[in-house]
Amino acid sequence: LKLQFLYLIGAKTQHKKKILRGCFRGACRVAFDTRTEFSAQARFRHTMADLKAQIDAQSTLVKELQKSKGRDDPETKAAVEKMKELRQQMAKPKAADKPKEVSGEEAYYNERMQLIEKMGGTMGAAFPHKFETTMEVEKYIETYASVEQGNRLDDKVEALAGRLNSVRVAGKTAFFSIVGNGHIVQVAMFVDLFKGTEAEFKETVKMFRRGDIVGVQGHPGKSKTGELSIFGTSMTMLTPCMKMLPKDHFGFKDQETRYRQRYLDLIVNVKNRKTFETRAKIIQFIRRYLDDLNFLEVETPMMSTAAGGATARPFITHHNDLDLDMFMRVAPELYLKMLTVGGLERVYEIGKNFRNEGIDLTHNPEFTACEFYWAYADYNDLLKVTEEIVSGIVYKVHGTYDVPFKVEKKDGTKEEVVINFKPPFRKLRMIPELEKSCGEKFPADLESAEANAFLKRMLKKFDLTDNLAPPHTNARMIDELCGTFLEVQCVNPTFIMDHPKVMSPLAKWHRDSPSLTERFELFVMRKEVCNAYTELNSPIVQRERFEGQMKDKDAGDDEAQPIDEGFITALEYGLPPTAGWGLGIDRLTMMLTSQMNIKEVLLFPAMKPLGAAGEGKPFGGAALNGQGVPQITPVYKKN
Repeated sequence: LKLQFLYLIGAKTQHKKKILRGCFRGACRVAFDTRTEFSAQARFRHTMADLKAQIDAQSTLVKELQKSKGRDDPETKAAVEKMKELRQQMAKPKAADKPKEVSGEEAYYNERMQLIEKMGGTMGAAFPHKFETTMEVEKYIETYASVEQGNRLDDKVEALAGRLNSVRVAGKTAFFSIVGNGHIVQVAMFVDLFKGTEAEFKETVKMFRRGDIVGVQGHPGKSKTGELSIFGTSMTMLTPCMKMLPKDHFGFKDQETRYRQRYLDLIVNVKNRKTFETRAKIIQFIRRYLDDLNFLEVETPMMSTAAGGATARPFITHHNDLDLDMFMRVAPELYLKMLTVGGLERVYEIGKNFRNEGIDLTHNPEFTACEFYWAYADYNDLLKVTEEIVSGIVYKVHGTYDVPFKVEKKDGTKEEVVINFKPPFRKLRMIPELEKSCGEKFPADLESAEANAFLKRMLKKFDLTDNLAPPHTNARMIDELCGTFLEVQCVNPTFIMDHPKVMSPLAKWHRDSPSLTERFELFVMRKEVCNAYTELNSPIVQRERFEGQMKDKDAGDDEAQPIDEGFITALEYGLPPTAGWGLGIDRLTMMLTSQMNIKEVLLFPAMKPLGAAGEGKPFGGAALNGQGVPQITPVYKKN
């Protein structure tokens, strides 16, 4: 370029001026590129543009030489060869010259790292230890909601902190939206209010990005359009966001990613936190209700040597120090009844249970439940308590007993159903209702071989045999019939009552029909929410029930309960007449937040890890944590 520039410096013709301009553009680009940091793609684009400019200039030069010196002149031939070389470079850039692909996320990350270095490195001003706030965003909104439109209270100074939800910078003004604990307020920054020079103002506001956690100090007021704002006099970076947040326009809607990165879901979809606030209100209401009835909250072991308390397949773990295989609890029932034997006459626990079963729209292997045990009460008392707790929660959360719930139809469209939680709830007695649905009388002894043959015939009669996996025990077949004919009727809260003994190994026999038990389940939107019964307190009958369960286990039912000798021993010391009750927190939350997928009400639901040996993993096979989120270890410079 320099040689061509010197050769053509005195050129007077239009063609030579074109050559000069082309060479000058190329030289300027090279100079500009050395001063400015470009991505690899940008440098590649500029390289190709320079080649084109050189080809244009060389083509003009060839034409000039051909006119002045002829085609056979050595200088003309040399210029032609040079033009051919340039065109070959343009047509087929070498693979080594192609830039390394740099994603937008990586470029953003590098930009943020440059900001951190500029602010003093990883232990510098970008990560201060504390920011003193005067109030939370929610309190700020309550306090200054009555300020008149267009007014600013210059005599008051407040300090707020939160995460930036939006960033708009334009010259001497900047507007931000700051989110604190789910509440949003506008931050208005003007150069004439800023504590600093105009240059410092521009330098400050341009460093913030959506997702940054900031602290702002300023005057409360409302904008000319009436939006409550804090008119900032200073703004401090508290934690820079190193990752690009999903765009507001497109949102963050992919279910799989939302479940794996719930923190990002809560950042972007602020409204989703209301689901978990409702969940917390449910737990608070239950705890307050039971405390007011003089119940004592306790904690029982998560691991035990016997998986009892419910009919379910357990998780198995290993205790290294004891060198003993143990089971994660499927229910706290047996421990809580042991405490009732010990004199804790009203006792409850809210905690996790673990069942090694399938994952679907209403089942998660790890779930939260509340169980309580009430000495000298029976299942009739529990019917009243259940109605009071469930309807009370609904009214506390919604202010009405009518709760809208969106149901997905077979064609994919959604239909809104209104669930009415006003007591009293409907009651269905299991066996009489099944007899109506099946059109036949059930055997009196539902544990007999005769009952087994009858139930198999019922399954075949209604084409249900293939729906139920082996083994076809009496309990499992009755449960299948109940799900087919009774549960589907339970849209509004409905009690299905008086289960057969074969289905309820821990429930007491029914005082009016010994083949049944004093048990009920509460169903809402066709899903079980609550299970309760008068507790079996005879150690002799309890052993017989456990032995019956072991027969089912030997037949292949891995959900049947084993014999728990420790529990039987406790019963032999005397369990008073007791009523026991359990409610699934997750499912009730689904009903009250109109969620059809249980994962929507769990902060971190069980998810299958992504990929294997790098296949299907983001970032070229980066290691994944338990939620399938890539673990990236950035390289930080030491201060």
